Amino acid sequence: MNNQSPSSPPISAIETPKPLDRFWGIFATGLGTGYVPKGPGTAGSLLGPLLIWGLGTDGTTPVTTAVAGIIAFLIGVPVCNAGIRLFQRKDPPQVVFDEVAAFFWVFLLTPIHWTTAIGGFLLFRLFDIAKPWPIRRFERLPRGWGIMADDAIAGILAGVLLAIGWRLF
Repeated sequence: MNNQSPSSPPISAIETPKPLDRFWGIFATGLGTGYVPKGPGTAGSLLGPLLIWGLGTDGTTPVTTAVAGIIAFLIGVPVCNAGIRLFQRKDPPQVVFDEVAAFFWVFLLTPIHWTTAIGGFLLFRLFDIAKPWPIRRFERLPRGWGIMADDAIAGILAGVLLAIGWRLF
């Protein structure tokens, strides 16, 4: 079975998997949520608010949240590169680390509780799926940078709208 989309480069253009890629694949797939057959990005995104809540990094600690977001982004680039090698695709749907890490930006300026968690999740998925300008442009960055950057920008845009809504209501 060929898992490549028409826009994916030929398998020969992608590096062969490295020994630790299967290990990093656990994180790349969001602890396996990326294997959900329909909507792996949505399934992976469900981990985002849980991670933010569990770590206590939300709008109540914006500096800590921003630092954690930067660290997650920088870790995510090689993790997503491992996913590219593992699944032999330019942007494998199973790789959802980018969706999870984006929630540091969604909740940068807003405390997390059940209403903001739902609102932030929905706003992020809207931006991530629709990819309005400038999000789509960031997908063009090479390899793991492109995978991580478009979701970070979607998270920032969702976070701005969430913060405005939270303050207004």
